[in-house]
Amino acid sequence: MAMQRSAVLVKPDGLQRGLIGEIISRFERKGLKLVGMKMTYLSDDQLSRWYVEHKDKPFFKDLKAFMKTHPVVAMAWEGIEAIPTIRKLVGSTSGREAEGGSIRGDFAMSKQHNLIHASSSEGDAEREIEIIFGKDELFNYETVLDAAIYSEKERSE
Repeated sequence: MAMQRSAVLVKPDGLQRGLIGEIISRFERKGLKLVGMKMTYLSDDQLSRWYVEHKDKPFFKDLKAFMKTHPVVAMAWEGIEAIPTIRKLVGSTSGREAEGGSIRGDFAMSKQHNLIHASSSEGDAEREIEIIFGKDELFNYETVLDAAIYSEKERSE
């Protein structure tokens, strides 16, 4: 079991709907550790690098325009197998199809306005975190809850 970091963006629609606290609360209640957070406007260059896999798709220009309408709240979360765990908490891409209990399943009705982005792989997480955060904006720390969240064996692997 590997300790991982994942990037999470609360998109402009999530910010507009006042869901920042709810989203953070769900990740914290799960046992994930917040290691970086900021509110920011994403530049065209940052968005081009962030959504590089969509650069040749017809919706790319509209996606970037939407992501520049309001600030986003960018976060880095840490935990054992954090990437697949966060993906489950976020839910599938389409809000209408997302599983009940997931963030999108509980709060989204759209495929495009789906509130949140979460890294899909370790490579994407590293790239996305680097796009948003400087090294001095990410933190390593222990919490008193670590022993309650993970077994001693999991913490030492």
